Amino acid sequence: MTSQLNLPQSPEIDALALSQQLKFQEVILLDVRESGEYATEHIAGSICMPLSAFDPDRVTQISDKPLVVCCQSGMRSNQAFQKLVDSGFTNVAQLKGGLIGWKASGLKTQGYQNAPISLFRQVQIVAGSLVAIGTGLGVFVSPWFLLLSGFVGCGLVFAGITNTCAMGMLLAKLPYNQRN
Repeated sequence: MTSQLNLPQSPEIDALALSQQLKFQEVILLDVRESGEYATEHIAGSICMPLSAFDPDRVTQISDKPLVVCCQSGMRSNQAFQKLVDSGFTNVAQLKGGLIGWKASGLKTQGYQNAPISLFRQVQIVAGSLVAIGTGLGVFVSPWFLLLSGFVGCGLVFAGITNTCAMGMLLAKLPYNQRN
């Protein structure tokens, strides 16, 4: 028999309530961020199950305890939550505000010492480098290279508007970001 979470009407649970339930091992916390992000910082006791490879069938093999999904801010966990609900899960919730909300509540996280730098910083480094290279080549070699800088700028605007980042998804697939 599956135990029931004491959830409000909303499918969200706040960080302090989740902290108590994790302390008494009453729930399973699934972190749906990519493994590189998870390695950098995560909630103790959470299980890394990246959204990019999220399979509700794998979740059924973990436990019959109530599930809580989390990510950085709540966007990806909402997608994982919906996949779980669509697959018939009924006792599932999301961490309100994600890892940002967890830390804002004064709760601690943990990480691995040799974890890669955050995916967000990797995107900033690559995008900034491409813009600088495109501008330099545009000034010193051919103005056509300025298109590279413009292309990266358009990609960043698109990422900001849609809250999806193709460069981030590509970088997440690199071997050093695949640590589990």
